[in-house]
Amino acid sequence: MKVVIIGGGWSGCAAAISAKKKGAEVTLLERTDMLLGTGLVGGIMRNNGRYTATEELIAMGGGELFKITDDNSRHKNIDFPGHSHASLYDVGKTPGAVLQYLNEIGVNVVFEARIAKIDMENASILSVEDGQGNIYKGDVFIDATGTAGPMNNCTKYGNGCAMCILRCPSFGGRISLTGLAGIKEYVGKKSDESIGAMSGSCKLYKESLSPEIVNELNTKGVAVIPLPEDLIEDHLDIKACQQYALKEFKNNIILLDTGHGKLMTPFYSIEKLRRIPGFENARYEDPYAGGKGNSMRFFAMAPRDNALKVEGLNNLFCAGEKAGLLVGHTEAVVTGTLAGYNSVKFCEGESLLEIPRQLAIGEAIAYVKEQMEIEEGLAKKYTFSGSVLFDRIKSLGLYTINIHEIENKVSELGLKNIFA
Repeated sequence: MKVVIIGGGWSGCAAAISAKKKGAEVTLLERTDMLLGTGLVGGIMRNNGRYTATEELIAMGGGELFKITDDNSRHKNIDFPGHSHASLYDVGKTPGAVLQYLNEIGVNVVFEARIAKIDMENASILSVEDGQGNIYKGDVFIDATGTAGPMNNCTKYGNGCAMCILRCPSFGGRISLTGLAGIKEYVGKKSDESIGAMSGSCKLYKESLSPEIVNELNTKGVAVIPLPEDLIEDHLDIKACQQYALKEFKNNIILLDTGHGKLMTPFYSIEKLRRIPGFENARYEDPYAGGKGNSMRFFAMAPRDNALKVEGLNNLFCAGEKAGLLVGHTEAVVTGTLAGYNSVKFCEGESLLEIPRQLAIGEAIAYVKEQMEIEEGLAKKYTFSGSVLFDRIKSLGLYTINIHEIENKVSELGLKNIFA
């Protein structure tokens, strides 16, 4: 069984692990020269409902990537405005740890493989071809290409190319496998009906900040610096990460320690930033133009069922943001794990798994599908850690940090170690 995964972000890596564990020959194609995609500028795990989803997947036997982030966390069980019991993984160390694990289990990882063509027959994908003419044949394919960029979208709908972690000028912009196959994709909107949404944070070079701020980040993991009124920039409505669209993130500079200083706003004028005590010499790490803009996301989401099989094609699955308006690394890992598992079930001719809605993961996958089929739903973003989805999960009684309770529920549903 040959499984070919396009996109080496969190969801693609999770899909690769899951498919490999079920006995497939797995090839993971990544457009750039590093894994984890926007996870290279992320770092937040286990906050709010993500804790529940994490422990659900661990109980189902799919916790390898969560173990890696736990092992590489700089801070655990911290709180910051609107969020509890978060872990912050080191964005410098984690990508290497993930690559090492994939190599150890025998996943064939190919870097600088930007897919440009596909060969199809009778609604089935036979192979994909990268820009160098290399052809990758498979029995089943997984689209984990994400929804951010490419440059023309950032220019048209954002503030121009900000040279973000996606590095489109160097490696070429994202190309959707689902789109190449001729499937019409969903496009997300902001609350004002404009297209797309901007990534919710960027990175400051930590050593460019004052020793006092650096010490606070290193010891506490969080620094909250109140802003004078004339330095406030209101970017809440344009954020993809609506769980951080709280007034505290407008009225304060909120930094998290992920190895760099994770600035919890899509962008912030560097001229204004340097007027704040402690930020006199501040500079951005990546995005390098974080004073102006950030990557634009949610331009290309696949129509899919709750087993994450793309509708209209025989042998294509999807994961991560490609699977809908799901924001975050945890969301990418859980959808990637399910897509990888079901890709092998498909090859074996077995019934595909849909995670029941009695679990937070199952509710998220099913609810987002429902919401994306209505106009109002396309203007929202969904995450375990806040906003619409977290509110729903809490109202349904699915949110808990009681690991024993989670394990019991997974066992009662017959899903204990199913991904193991």
